[in-house]
Amino acid sequence: MQFSTVIFYIFALVTVGSGAMVVFANRLIHAVFALLFTFFGVAGLYIFLGADFLAGAQVLIYVGGILILLLFGVMLTNRIYDLRILAERVQFVPSVIVVGLGFALLVLVIIRTTWPLSNGALQTHTTAQLGKLLMTDYLLPFEVVSVLLLAALIGAALLASREDDEGEL
Repeated sequence: MQFSTVIFYIFALVTVGSGAMVVFANRLIHAVFALLFTFFGVAGLYIFLGADFLAGAQVLIYVGGILILLLFGVMLTNRIYDLRILAERVQFVPSVIVVGLGFALLVLVIIRTTWPLSNGALQTHTTAQLGKLLMTDYLLPFEVVSVLLLAALIGAALLASREDDEGEL
C-alpha cells in the first residue's frame, strides 16, 4: 500500500471516528473537541482531492471561527461546561431503518455510477485560478456580494445597537 493511501485512510478514520464521537458524546465539551478533529479531518480530505482553497476555507471558517466561538461559549458558561447531554431514544427502530435505507441507496449509487477517471495528473493551483477568475470574469458579482454582505453587517450592527439602547431605558 502506498504512503498516500495510508495517510488518506488515517484522515478518513479520524473524520468518521471523531464525527461519531460528536454524536455519541455525553458531555458537551467533549462533543465540541471531537468536532475540532472532524473539521481538521475534512480539511485533510479536501487536500487529497486537490481542493486547497476549500481546505484553507475549512480551517479558517469552521475551525478558526465557528468552532472557536462554540468552544468559548461552552467554556465561559459555567452551567453548560458540566452539562450532560441526555438524549432519549425515541423511535429508534424506524430511524435505524431510514438510515439503513439511505446508506443502501448511497452505496447503490456509488456502485452503479461510472466515474470519470483522470489521466493521473492532478490539477494544482486551484487558489490561483480561483483568484484570477474572481478578479477578471466574475469581478462584478464578487463586488455585488461584498456590498450586500457589508449592508447586512451594518444592518445587524444597527439592530443590535437599538436593542442595547432600549434595554438601558
